[in-house]
Amino acid sequence: MSPAPVLAETCRVTVPGPTELSCLVKICGLSTPETLEASLAAGADLIGLVHFPKSPRHVDLATGAALSRQARGRAERVALLVDPDDALVDAVTEAIDPDWLQLHGAESPERVALLRARTGRPVMKALGIATADDLARAARYAGTADRLLFDAKPAPGAALPGGNGHAFDWSLLAGAGRDSPFMLSGGLTPETVAEALAVTAARAVDVSSGVESSPGRKDPDRIAAFVAAARAAATGAPAGKIAPAARRA
Repeated sequence: MSPAPVLAETCRVTVPGPTELSCLVKICGLSTPETLEASLAAGADLIGLVHFPKSPRHVDLATGAALSRQARGRAERVALLVDPDDALVDAVTEAIDPDWLQLHGAESPERVALLRARTGRPVMKALGIATADDLARAARYAGTADRLLFDAKPAPGAALPGGNGHAFDWSLLAGAGRDSPFMLSGGLTPETVAEALAVTAARAVDVSSGVESSPGRKDPDRIAAFVAAARAAATGAPAGKIAPAARRA
């Protein structure tokens, strides 16, 4: 089975038409008020706050709460967790008050459904992709995940499940974004996002290491360049003349 039919039946989220929205952009792994402000000024639709101590992008609950307040009403706030237990999910939900939970570990469909019900928040499930066989896992999340995020599959033994700066073979998702509301991640940069969108037709992209000057240190200029490049690729407009995407209610 080709990826598109599998993905089309997996998520509940309806992708806005091209007249409503060009391309959703998520800037993940933000950790300072300054880089968060740069992301909002650039027109990011979603901002990601990582609560995972092994990550160079980890923010504690107090910092995450402050950043979440800064972004409230200006972008959708995503709290990224890796194989969290119930106590951690409750603590993060209470402190950060995210609009989305992003699960970036080995969470099963049953676990995704449980946490979605427990928190009352939509859940974005990240899946590592290296081969066509990895895409078959997407069907297991039908009716549980609100959105799938396809990331590059980490090497065996890697310390981080994402944010490693590696891309996967985008041709595995050739054209799938026309019918499926997945988010594309993994090694995207201001220089490569246009090609990734052209191949996959994705309507949402996520970037972390691709807009950093060093691990965990976001670069405001690269953030602005990434958002502009993604919007330009989606609409065909010059990169310097892209307005922020329309906000969702």
